[in-house]
Amino acid sequence: MNGIDLSREYYEQYGRPMLEEQFPELLPYLACGVCGSGSESFGYDDEISRDHDYEPGFIIFLPGEDRVDRRSSFLLERAYAKLPKEYKGLKRSLMAPAGGRRRGVLRTAEFFVDKCGVPDGVLNTVQWLRVPEHALAEAVNGALFSDSYGEVTRIRERLAFWPEDIARKKLAGAVYLMGQAGEYNYPRCLAHGESGAAQLAVQEFVDCAMEAVFLLNRTYRPYYKWRFRALRQLSVLSEEAERFEYLLTTDNAQSAEEKRKVIQRITEDILEEIQRQGWVQDCRDAGTCAMKLNDSVQDAQIRSLHILAAH
Repeated sequence: MNGIDLSREYYEQYGRPMLEEQFPELLPYLACGVCGSGSESFGYDDEISRDHDYEPGFIIFLPGEDRVDRRSSFLLERAYAKLPKEYKGLKRSLMAPAGGRRRGVLRTAEFFVDKCGVPDGVLNTVQWLRVPEHALAEAVNGALFSDSYGEVTRIRERLAFWPEDIARKKLAGAVYLMGQAGEYNYPRCLAHGESGAAQLAVQEFVDCAMEAVFLLNRTYRPYYKWRFRALRQLSVLSEEAERFEYLLTTDNAQSAEEKRKVIQRITEDILEEIQRQGWVQDCRDAGTCAMKLNDSVQDAQIRSLHILAAH
């Protein structure tokens, strides 16, 4: 059982009854669920990751004090702290006075300010370009078990994915760097006898190509240690995961020619998918495709920014 399912069961057995019995007047304003930092919020937890944060518990999201005042918040915190400390042989961590960092009672605004810098999910162009991708992933991951008020759901919907022009700018930059690192710099570094630099070029290619794959799936990349796990679960180009691993784990001296072929294959797959989805057409190579993607941005202000402005 992953952490989300564990927490959902715990909520249904203990959390929901507690809220219905002790706080019926607050129920119309509350949301409950699991999201945010940690592998358990992505559903990636396994036997290894259960050494920390794998425990029964959930978040109770509160709106502003005009709806739920400080006293009510305090009473909710006390009631949450009194829920069973153990469930299915797993113990809950001791909670901080304000409900803890990842579970317990949290103000909705505080949670989203922590993730994206604003309380309501309304970001301007500069903010969309600057918020770290893994933080956006943490803002919309996991699951809500209930949301009577609807505020958390609405904010998560606003943050679900980048606006179209930002996505196009990011894809343009990813494809541009992908071509520079893989098609151009990798073979040149090898020709110069710079094996270390060649491997850095491979890493840059993989990072940017992986970014492109996630963009083509219209989903955020999580924190780097979970990216391969997330990549294998994507509906589009998930087969590239094996090729990415090959590039990162094989020797440049013995496998250089094969790695060049793999880089070319990945590049072709991504360019074909860009055209198949209708982002742009007639992508002869990564550089041409990147410029066409940048030219396809509708907002003149965003389009005129440097092609790597979103990186």
